Amino acid sequence: MTTSPSGKARRRAVPAIAALAILAGCAVSVRNTEPARELARAAQPPGSAYLGWRIYQDRCAGCHGADAAGSAKAPDLLDRMREMGSRRFVNLVLQRYDWSAAPADARRDEAARTALADDILQRRETAFAMPAWQDEPAVSTHVLDLYAYLAARADGTLGPGRPPR
Repeated sequence: MTTSPSGKARRRAVPAIAALAILAGCAVSVRNTEPARELARAAQPPGSAYLGWRIYQDRCAGCHGADAAGSAKAPDLLDRMREMGSRRFVNLVLQRYDWSAAPADARRDEAARTALADDILQRRETAFAMPAWQDEPAVSTHVLDLYAYLAARADGTLGPGRPPR
């Protein structure tokens, strides 16, 4: 039996086409996940949440509560952290404290702010005083760790209690 040149070509083409079809079904996809990891790292606040928790427990929890949710002595820090970046946080902690213990509406509403000022002047309310931390080595050295802890608590990525190391 003799085969024509076109018949030989077809017989050789069939296995090649079958092999290509099999290989197409087994396509391997390789993705570079490093850029995504870099973006995730960049989105994390600088510092260690664990070290920040330790500083917070030592210097801040006595007034702001063990989990930064506030107490009778000092306000909830979590609400304030949601609106604040790391630069402002560092400035407030190390340079000055202008947070007041006033309710949220008193910070936003002019009439409520005026009423609060009148209450303070008439000694019905007390002004909120914070210690200065710029000369405290434990705080000034670990201020970004403190920020990392409070930012993670505020955005919900870290629950109450001791964080993992």
